Amino acid sequence: MSNQSIGSSLNISQYAPLFFDQKRFQADLEKQDPVKVFRDALDASKSHFKNRFYEGEDIHNLVNELARFADLILAFAWDRYEWQDDVSLIAVGGYGRGELHPHSDIDLLILMKRDRSSHYRSNIEQFIAFLWDIQLKIGHSVRSISQCVAEAKSDLTVATNLMETRLVAGNRQSLLDMLRKTGPDRIWASTDFYKGKMIEQSLRHQKHGDTEYNLEPNIKEAPGGLRDIQLLNWTAKRHFNVYRRSQLVQKGFLTEEEYLTIRRDEEFLWSVRFGLHLIAGRSEERLLFDHQRKLAEMLGYQDSRGRLGIEKFMQRYYQTVLSIRELNDVLMQYLDEAVYRRGKTKKVAVLNDRFVIRDNYIDTTSEDTFRKYPSALLELFVILGENDKITGIRASTIRQIRLHRNFVDKKFRESSQNKELFLRLLKVPFKLSLQLQRMNRYGILGKYLPEFGKIVGQTQHDLFHIYPVDVHTLQVIKNLRRFVRPEIAKLFPVASHIYKNLAKPELVIISALYHDIAKGRGGDHSVLGAVEVTEFAKRHGLQPEEINILNWVVENHLLMSTVSQKQDISDPEVIHNFADHVGSIRQLELLYLLTVADINATNPRLWTDWKGSLINNLYFETKRLLGQGMEVLEKKDSWVISAKTSAVKILEPLGVTQDDAELIWQDVGDELFLRERAEDIATFTKAIYFSESDDEPIILVRDVGVEIPVATQIFVYAKNRQRIFSVISAVLDKLQLNIQDARLQSTSDDQAFDIFYVLDDKDLPIGGDEKLCRFVIKELAEGIKNPNFAEFNIQRRTPRVLKHFSLKTSAKITNKTGGSTTSLEIITPDRPGLLAHLASILLRFKINIHNAKIATLGERVEDVFYITDLDHNPLINDDFNKELQETICQELDARNDFERQDSYTPQKKRRQSNV
Repeated sequence: MSNQSIGSSLNISQYAPLFFDQKRFQADLEKQDPVKVFRDALDASKSHFKNRFYEGEDIHNLVNELARFADLILAFAWDRYEWQDDVSLIAVGGYGRGELHPHSDIDLLILMKRDRSSHYRSNIEQFIAFLWDIQLKIGHSVRSISQCVAEAKSDLTVATNLMETRLVAGNRQSLLDMLRKTGPDRIWASTDFYKGKMIEQSLRHQKHGDTEYNLEPNIKEAPGGLRDIQLLNWTAKRHFNVYRRSQLVQKGFLTEEEYLTIRRDEEFLWSVRFGLHLIAGRSEERLLFDHQRKLAEMLGYQDSRGRLGIEKFMQRYYQTVLSIRELNDVLMQYLDEAVYRRGKTKKVAVLNDRFVIRDNYIDTTSEDTFRKYPSALLELFVILGENDKITGIRASTIRQIRLHRNFVDKKFRESSQNKELFLRLLKVPFKLSLQLQRMNRYGILGKYLPEFGKIVGQTQHDLFHIYPVDVHTLQVIKNLRRFVRPEIAKLFPVASHIYKNLAKPELVIISALYHDIAKGRGGDHSVLGAVEVTEFAKRHGLQPEEINILNWVVENHLLMSTVSQKQDISDPEVIHNFADHVGSIRQLELLYLLTVADINATNPRLWTDWKGSLINNLYFETKRLLGQGMEVLEKKDSWVISAKTSAVKILEPLGVTQDDAELIWQDVGDELFLRERAEDIATFTKAIYFSESDDEPIILVRDVGVEIPVATQIFVYAKNRQRIFSVISAVLDKLQLNIQDARLQSTSDDQAFDIFYVLDDKDLPIGGDEKLCRFVIKELAEGIKNPNFAEFNIQRRTPRVLKHFSLKTSAKITNKTGGSTTSLEIITPDRPGLLAHLASILLRFKINIHNAKIATLGERVEDVFYITDLDHNPLINDDFNKELQETICQELDARNDFERQDSYTPQKKRRQSNV
């Protein structure tokens, strides 16, 4: 045994939890295998703390008591070996702070006055091995005091760890000597420590995308996570030479409100982390989709009308990390300004009675500015947007904004001066989106527009919308304003031209601000948003015509995206109906701008050149029709004749006469000439005419696009038309090529005349890779010749993240009056082999597919098929249609349920607490 008993060295027995009977534990150690006795105690502690967590006990108590119990176990283990008073067992890091979660590492330092590691080698090895045997997850180091000083000098992380230490067993004086010799007056002075930690934080934030809003965030390391709180603590504590965060209030660094906010946010993240460890059964800091629903249930977030419990939970999470990052930014900047740069201001310029510029940062003239002039809470952001020479806001002013933001109340919102300021803000020439982001971060935007405040941090539980609604909304506005920048204009020339020529660009900005404002309320958010934007416009004195335009754009903000991706925009009737609904070129332009900005702000992978080409085609065709007058509806017959004539002009110099071409075209429907360009029709026709074999499939693979490739076109002319779509879908799926559009024709002798537009798994065309194109042709040809093998040889696994989204399949059949086809819209989870499976169902029901619009939106697909029976008639039998819909839903859901069956189990709920 050591020279110092547990009781004399630490009196650690006072920390023993009530469930732990020390006398019995010590008695058992004398009779039983020590490893078993310690393991039993640890197992009992796990159950004890887990149950207390579920009972809703204060998370600070749990985290602190877990650390104290670890102290007790470690002290008993330490006491099993002989130690002199020159060696001590020290808790470091998070455990040193007295914080421990169920599966956190227990970081230990075996500290010696002098380097006598060789003398204690045997004891140390046995001690560490014993801790492993009893299944404690430890990290350890063995150092003398001088070694600690040397390591801390060269490594900021070591210096930081040594700041947070507690004596577990041994000589307290050694610990005090080490702390004194690694303090800020010896190494890592306060200013150097601050600079090093800011670099460290910047790199850490970059690693996590420099955003709080990842879909599967790391609650410890990501921006706004626990590490941001810890860094703030470390830096301020080192400067003020204090041990507890509460002492920073006494030092005047933290206000009482800031201290309570940090504590509240920390408690929430601790509860999330504690629960995450219990669910994962290991040290897991990532809030994976696998665990989000279980955590939401555990912490008491329940589904309600229009909102899932998991969405409420994630909204609370995002609001919390936003709050933490805001405080981290403000307080670290304040530490730099008020402490390290104190008295070093060089340039001061007076703006007015309320604001001055200090070294390019805006500041208030006094601490009473916002109390005396509440409108200054808006005026500040207007000034920033009208003066691009101002770098930012001083931290002291940000703290004043936070302190006075409750001045933005109903009376404030009704003030004509404030309404004018807000409209003026929407017209500022510089960095509007940045000013709105600042207003959102400091709580002003949600106060001035309470309807906006409701969507702060609000999420949608899917892979399609990767940002909370407020962040997405401000990104849409940022996208709109960026259209005028030369480098962006090259990517979006149409949007750039439109935006530059808008008479009142603030109208599209207001539309963007309100387009998703009603999400999460239940009902149609577009309709509800139109009501909200109308009220805003009336409240701010806009003209009746402007109010009507805003109402229409917000209510129809999804229309252009839907029509371009789900309808056949090569059909003149589709263009006519869309133009009729839009009504004017002005509304078309605003809708186009909002659509492009919206899609690009939803998910970086959502926008593709292919999708852009569809939207651009719809825009230009609609604009042409609106410009000519709605009474001009081009006849399909004239469109077909024009396409054939143009194709023949291309073919004749190549040795294909008009009669030769007409012979090939005689069994192909008019849809080919309505949908495809004359150049493409000529290419297909030439390939068929010069084909040397009637039995071999003709397959062409090439990129298409006007100025740049937007997709890869695959043309297939082959026999066995009925199974072609199923086979090609299976082969392309195996090759990880995603069908964007499929246009399927047939001839009287059962030849398929099919055209597919595909992108690879990075949403790029593949035509530039000749080797890959040859391989695609080879695989397709073999699949067409051996359809049974191709259709059922899909072996790709479903990605992990897709398995955790439950969505019941829906199948909707619609017949349009006078239409030649029936539309079948299917919404279902995205899974490998989905299209091939759907095609096999339609084949069993003896259905022809004429066109397919394929849209993958995160974890789900929204596909539209235009179908007929084998006689090319629409499906009008209600009983038949019902059976088809039910079969599709049953088969796809059974397939999805099989994959998902092991990915989710109901979670025990924690009692309501302060979380």
